[in-house]
Amino acid sequence: MTVRPHPTGVGLDVLDRTELDRLLERRWFLRYCYAPEELARARDLSGRRRQEYLAGRFAAKEAVLKALGRGLFQGIAPHDILIGRSPDGAPRVELRDTAADATPPVTVLVSITHKGAAVAAVALTTTRTPQEATHRASENRNQRRTP
Repeated sequence: MTVRPHPTGVGLDVLDRTELDRLLERRWFLRYCYAPEELARARDLSGRRRQEYLAGRFAAKEAVLKALGRGLFQGIAPHDILIGRSPDGAPRVELRDTAADATPPVTVLVSITHKGAAVAAVALTTTRTPQEATHRASENRNQRRTP
């Protein structure tokens, strides 16, 4: 019998890319909201593209939190939700530390879009197949061993 994943949560966030401008000037906000890899990528960008990138990541993290049934400041640090890129360029979600510890075993899918000053993101959580759960558990054990 094949076990198929099924949706368990959905989240949506929309913001104006300029909403974060004042906060992005504060180091504590950057450290709290963004994973080191996201900040490294943002350093390679400038002006409007940097603003869009960081606003898109923030919207995606908010959408992920909503899909997980949480809100900002409810036990999951946003920097523990990495919005990376898969080899085909699509956004990819990795739950780490507080995010991984506070959630059931789920797969999180996310989409981010920009139009004018608007930034939107939608996240969908699905149950994991037994094969995914075994593979992810192995990955997590290996990551925790790495200094």
